[in-house]
Amino acid sequence: MRQMNPAAPLAAALLMALCAPALAQKSTADGIAEYREMLQDGNPAELFEMKGEELWKQKRGPKNASLERCDLGQGPGVVKGAFVELPRYFADTNKVQDLESRLLTCMQVQQGLDAAKIAATPFGKDEQKNMEGLVAWVASQSKGMKLALPQSHAKEKQMYEVGKRMFYLRGGPHDFSCASCHGADDKRIRLQDLPNLTQTKGAAEGFGSWPAYRVSSGDLWSMQRRLNDCFRQQRFPYPGYASDVTVALGVFMGVNGKGGMSTAPAIKR
Repeated sequence: MRQMNPAAPLAAALLMALCAPALAQKSTADGIAEYREMLQDGNPAELFEMKGEELWKQKRGPKNASLERCDLGQGPGVVKGAFVELPRYFADTNKVQDLESRLLTCMQVQQGLDAAKIAATPFGKDEQKNMEGLVAWVASQSKGMKLALPQSHAKEKQMYEVGKRMFYLRGGPHDFSCASCHGADDKRIRLQDLPNLTQTKGAAEGFGSWPAYRVSSGDLWSMQRRLNDCFRQQRFPYPGYASDVTVALGVFMGVNGKGGMSTAPAIKR
């Protein structure tokens, strides 16, 4: 009978111990992916989409008008395909605007609502709650389309460069930057995979999936709200809602993700 090497069981046990973390990590990631896939069939974001469509057509504000003539970049009232080309330059404001800042412009100009007051309203309350519905519906009308943010205007190019600088800017008590979490492949926090926003695949995934319904908070988050939370985690001062810095970061991510597919409104942990 062949004699067993007495070191073999020890080597096998050691190999299993070394492989266990990798196997557990893979199992956890697969489990999260399966969980998200199951939830997609009944994504609660659909409720926000329905509310957003109603708000788009509803006459509201001091001017008793709807948003059906709002120009999101494709012409007055055209929603399909608008989301995947935002942020972009708008001649009437002479600014590069993302979806939220552009909706604020339309709500003020067409409906007579106070854009500054809406921007100062806490997330999830009053007109901010309505904003979440609007961004969910507008985004849903471009779901499955490819990100194609324009970079033909000088201000669009400038905002990309500003966004790039902000992405790598380090500061705060922990000396963090956006790149600390999202500047390389294979990073994660606890169970959360962190997309590399400097590469097409990661940028498309990270930018093209917001707005999204967050299971952990039971609410829909716009990109503005997501960025606000990133600043909080970096221990930075909160950025102003629809401020240039948030729009610039959106340009940076969206341009990096060009050609990737929009999946918003997605579902997140």
